[in-house]
Formats: sequence, C-alpha cells, structure tokens
Amino acid sequence: MDTSKTLQNYLDELSSKSPTPGGGNVASLCGALSSSLATMVCNLTIGKKKYAEVESEMISLKEKLEIYQKKFIELGKKDNLAFDKVIDAFKLPKDTDEQKEIRNKEIENATIGAAEIPSEVMQTAKELLPLLKIIIEKGNRNSLSDVGVAAALIATASKGAYLNVIIN
Repeated sequence: MDTSKTLQNYLDELSSKSPTPGGGNVASLCGALSSSLATMVCNLTIGKKKYAEVESEMISLKEKLEIYQKKFIELGKKDNLAFDKVIDAFKLPKDTDEQKEIRNKEIENATIGAAEIPSEVMQTAKELLPLLKIIIEKGNRNSLSDVGVAAALIATASKGAYLNVIIN
C-alpha cells in the first residue's frame, strides 16, 4: 500500500479493475489498522494517574506496536509486488512448447512467492495477539471497544492472509 495516497485514492484503486491492490493488501492494512488502534489505547493509558503502575509497560507496548504497524505496511507493499509477478508470468508467451515450459515455471515460482507474503502476515498477526491481550487486561478501560476492534481487525488480517495462501 502506498502511504502517500489518500484513503479515497486507495479505495478508488481497490475498487478498480486492477488486480492490485487486492485482498492480500487489505489483509495487511487490517494488521496495520489493528496496530494503530492498539497504539492509540496505549497513548490513552500513558500519563493517567489511574494507570501509573502500568505506564512503563504501555510505553514498551506502544513502541512494539509502532514497529508492527510499519511491518504490516511493508507486507502490503510486498504483497502487491508479489502478485504483480504472478500477473506478469501469466502474460508470458505460450506459443511453443519451450515458451509454455518457461511460462509454467515462472507462474509456479511467482505463485510460491505470492504465498510467502500472506504467510508472513499470518505469523505477524499471531505475534500481535498477546500484545492486544495485555492491553485489554491493563489498558485504559474507557478504550476497551477500541481494543476489541483492534482484535477483530487482526483476526481479519489473519483470515484474509490465510485465504490468500490457499488461493495462491
């Protein structure tokens, strides 16, 4: 996902005929959104007297979540590039037996490569879950719904990535 674009630009591109961005990219975006919402809850917890005893833990979680957000954004970009390679492989000529063989090998390699990115999204989502659990248990109680949405988003990221692994 190109972070220099507006949300409307992204949505317009997503709804176009172009195969990218697609579901894999959106799965990564869900991971980034989950990380961002969880970071917000950390920020809403830090500096509050009521949560003074967990402040250092929230600061540490916030730092980790910011890294996860960036990682999900990068995975979204990689997903687009990987799927573009699949599309390019399908466009290779197939007039001769030699061309067919080259094309089939390129399709196979590109497809394997395209499955690696959503596998990494699933793994990253799995790593994020324990952080959300801590925030649910210790974070600002007024922001529980935000952590709940973050949990739903990370589940969607993982399920979306799984579907992409299966199809690839």
